[in-house]
Amino acid sequence: MKTDNRPLSPHLQVYKPQLTSMLSITHRATGVALSVGTLILTWWLVALASGPEYFEYVQDWIGSPIGYLALFGWTFAIFYHMSNGVRHLFWDMGKGFELETVYKSGYMVVGSAAGLTVITWIIAIAAL
Repeated sequence: MKTDNRPLSPHLQVYKPQLTSMLSITHRATGVALSVGTLILTWWLVALASGPEYFEYVQDWIGSPIGYLALFGWTFAIFYHMSNGVRHLFWDMGKGFELETVYKSGYMVVGSAAGLTVITWIIAIAAL
C-alpha cells in the first residue's frame, strides 16, 4: 500500500486551546487529583487509628504549607468536578449544546468551583 499521498494529522501544537478542550482536560485532571486526595484522606484515617504519635506526624504534615496547598487543591478539585458533573447531567438530558450555552456553562463551572472553594476555606479558617 502506497502511503505517500495520505494526509498527515496535525500535531497538537497546531491546535489553538479552546475553553471546551481546557475544561475537559481539567475535568480529567481533577478526577486524578480527587484520587490522590482520597489516598491522603485514607492516610490520615489510618494514622488516626494507629495512635497519637503517628497521628501527630500526619497532622503536622497536613498542617504544613504544602499540606494546606494540597487540601486547597483537593477542595477545588471536588467543587470543579461536582460543578462540571452537574453540567454533564444537563448534557445527558440533551440541554445546553448550543455553542453560546456551552461557553456560558463552562465559565459558570469555573466560577462556581472557585467561589465555592474560597467560601469553604473562609468558613474553615473562621472556625479555627
